[in-house]
Amino acid sequence: MSDANLHDWNLTPEQAIALQKRLAGRIEREDRLAPVRHVAGVDIGFEQGGEITRAAVVVLAWPGDPLAGLEIVEQIVHREPTRMPYIPGLLSFREIPAALAAFGKLATRPELVMVDGQGIAHPRRLGVASHLGLWLDLPTVGVAKSRLCGVHDAVPETRGEWTPLRHRGETIGAVLRTRAGVKPLFVSLGHRISLATSLDWVVRCLGRTKLPEPTRLADRLASRRGPMPRPAD
Repeated sequence: MSDANLHDWNLTPEQAIALQKRLAGRIEREDRLAPVRHVAGVDIGFEQGGEITRAAVVVLAWPGDPLAGLEIVEQIVHREPTRMPYIPGLLSFREIPAALAAFGKLATRPELVMVDGQGIAHPRRLGVASHLGLWLDLPTVGVAKSRLCGVHDAVPETRGEWTPLRHRGETIGAVLRTRAGVKPLFVSLGHRISLATSLDWVVRCLGRTKLPEPTRLADRLASRRGPMPRPAD
């Protein structure tokens, strides 16, 4: 499912930053989705003081049962030694190798992937969702719990309302209210999808909680054995 020739992972921080700048130009910001039958959620946790990366992928059938919700088709957890220490802005180099290994174990290829993290809402426009989308060559959406960069106006309290997230004169995402009285989410396109369609899919996948079901279930699976707190990138 991945492009093994995208790049090597054995990079210095300076090399990784230069690579991000090059790869950002390959991100497709318009819709190129196949008919969606399966939506995957991805989240990453850490074990043993950060020495082990724990990647969780949950695949859900779409559309789900209107009464029972989205049906879990597959769920995978992959653990491997952490390859890079936490460096602000370079989280994808720390997390994606384990995520790719988890995707490699799936029997079902999803048509859409929601990632707990940023898409282009990143200083160099290549957060973990965008970076993963390039590797998988799949449409990806970044769904983050906190802001990495950018500014925004106040978000209306009504569920489904949003306000643009802007950075350096560019709209890089949306701050979305998914529940009244609860902190909003930061949604950004990852790859092969527009911001409008990203928002539409996040809202369509909402259940009774703050997070859309794909990333909520992946978050629960990734956190099952006490991972370290995860930064916002």
